[in-house]
Amino acid sequence: MIERDLEHYEDYEPRVRPAKTGSKPRSKNRPQHDSAEEGLVIAVDRGRYRVILNPNAPDERLLTCTRARELRNNAIVTGDRVDVVGDTSGSEGSLARIVRIHPRSTVLRRSADDSDTFERIIVANADQLLMVVAAASPEPRLRLVDRYLVAALDARITPILCITKTDLASGDELRRYVMDAGVTVIERSPENPAHDEIAELLKDHITVAVGHSGVGKSTLVNDLVPGADRAVGDVNEVTGRGRHTSSSSQALRIPEGGWVIDTPGVRSFGLGHVSKSAIVEGFEELLPHTLQCPKGCPHLAESGECTLTQALNDGILSETEQARAHSLQRLMATLQEGPEHSAS
Repeated sequence: MIERDLEHYEDYEPRVRPAKTGSKPRSKNRPQHDSAEEGLVIAVDRGRYRVILNPNAPDERLLTCTRARELRNNAIVTGDRVDVVGDTSGSEGSLARIVRIHPRSTVLRRSADDSDTFERIIVANADQLLMVVAAASPEPRLRLVDRYLVAALDARITPILCITKTDLASGDELRRYVMDAGVTVIERSPENPAHDEIAELLKDHITVAVGHSGVGKSTLVNDLVPGADRAVGDVNEVTGRGRHTSSSSQALRIPEGGWVIDTPGVRSFGLGHVSKSAIVEGFEELLPHTLQCPKGCPHLAESGECTLTQALNDGILSETEQARAHSLQRLMATLQEGPEHSAS
């Protein structure tokens, strides 16, 4: 039966759809956008980008932009310098288009946790990291401070520590904790807001402010940038944690000069994307010792074959080098920790 049925299909020829005529192959040539104007991304919100053209110039304009189709696989973040085309008048209802992202001088990144190697770019082109930590309410998390330092070293940007709420507790412990890493420290309280001192440090820089929810970061930004109106939250008396108030990163111009980028409060700062070699290279004065270590040396205090540990034990390092060595060992230990320590 099957053989008889197959006989009916012996002369069957499948129909071949004729090729289309007149269709043009898709060109790989893209517009050069020679007339594009350069701008700075100051905010990102749900697929729309706020870009400022010619800051501080008479023809300064604030635009709302979309992303060009060819950039759909490229992240555009606050701090990026970009080229825009289209309606760049900045008039109400106008919409321009970002067509190019300039090479970034620095990138501050974090991962979801230490087991996640996928990096999330927080901001681009910042040259300073302002770590805002409260002396109390909420209690300072020293391991989170370590993680900020690691991220700053990885991004090759200068860390600064601002200790807030020193009217509630002393900031001496926090000051000593980062002293070995050579970090500039500023203390701030309602009686001593240290406005001029902080503004001078941030002048003519692009500074990204990071901090645990409730530490007073947005309050600090509002003090530095009158009219910023960044939302301010309280600390939960039961959990001791702050409430998230900033929902997105935003660059704000400081009257004295420069920009401060306010970021959403974080309770964790994953370092899964950071290489240990990047941290070691950040301690240049210790390289004569760390470069002699065996391959794969973790540079921990208990590492018997670590040349740096041996130098510490033999007492051949200067007092400053000893302090820096202990700081490096602490940061390397931070990279060894699991995700559960990311906010501790």
